[in-house]
Amino acid sequence: MTAKPCGYWMALNFESLTEATSGAIGALVSTTVLYPLDTCKTKYQAEARSRHQQRYRNLSDVLWEAIHNGQVLSLYQGLGTKNLQSVIQQFVYFYGYSFLKRLYLKRSNSKSMGTVANLIVAAAAGACTSIITQPLDTASSKMQTSEFGKSKGLWKTLTEGKWSDSFDGLGISLLLTANPSIQYTIFDQLKNRLLKTNSRKSDSSPQALSASAAFLLGALSKTIATCLTYPAIRCKVVIQAAETEEEKLPETQKKARKTISKVFYNIWKYEGISGYYKGLQAQILKTVLSSALLLMIKEKITKSTWVIMLALRRYFSKTSPRLKSS
Repeated sequence: MTAKPCGYWMALNFESLTEATSGAIGALVSTTVLYPLDTCKTKYQAEARSRHQQRYRNLSDVLWEAIHNGQVLSLYQGLGTKNLQSVIQQFVYFYGYSFLKRLYLKRSNSKSMGTVANLIVAAAAGACTSIITQPLDTASSKMQTSEFGKSKGLWKTLTEGKWSDSFDGLGISLLLTANPSIQYTIFDQLKNRLLKTNSRKSDSSPQALSASAAFLLGALSKTIATCLTYPAIRCKVVIQAAETEEEKLPETQKKARKTISKVFYNIWKYEGISGYYKGLQAQILKTVLSSALLLMIKEKITKSTWVIMLALRRYFSKTSPRLKSS
């Protein structure tokens, strides 16, 4: 391999790693801070019983149940799994998105990427991410929707059924790649316009938004994406939810209940059209805060991460003859 291609791929990976690392750190912080709200939201969304068996009428009912039963700390059940999933998910997504974006710009000799190309690149990165992190996503949902204080560990949750059960909801997860695709496309387009408007001379390090601008753009982009994809989000949570003792079903009925068509039908039958949007306000509150916080943290630490990654690359370039020659 010649030195020039080696140098090109190292530069490409360097930029992608910077984006991925910043995104993963942002995901870790935002997930931890907002986890109790996420648990309440998930348990509320997962309830898909007949109208005569409704347990939670409002999101606050989940919180009051935990307080009444002295299980407040159970609002954090599955936090470790969720953090692991979030870090891997955001790292893989931002790395894949950044890598494919730079590859597209290099091959097309363009300085910017249009909306359609942005959506395609974001969807491709999202699909890869969903496949890799689906077992953790399923386990996390089961742990969150278990009875307070009765959540099982990650390994037991993953191995209690068939391995294929870990991929429950994968089809709908792939469909939901449209959510981050829409979100990050809107965010990227608005960010680029804002940076062009406020352009000024800078060094070779990446330009970054202010914390307030990143928060607002993140909130706006996530709100739009969530409203457009929410029925699929609700169905996915229902499919992945843990079973309660009174809901234990034979294997054949369990498989039928977990199909997308069956979930859509049951929601329509027992809850009507409004059932597809049950928990929308909670979803928007949680995801908008989470996404806005993630993007705000990512934007603020991007330059610091870039400096650290640059220092590491220089260090390895000096210690590796192959990198030095490139």
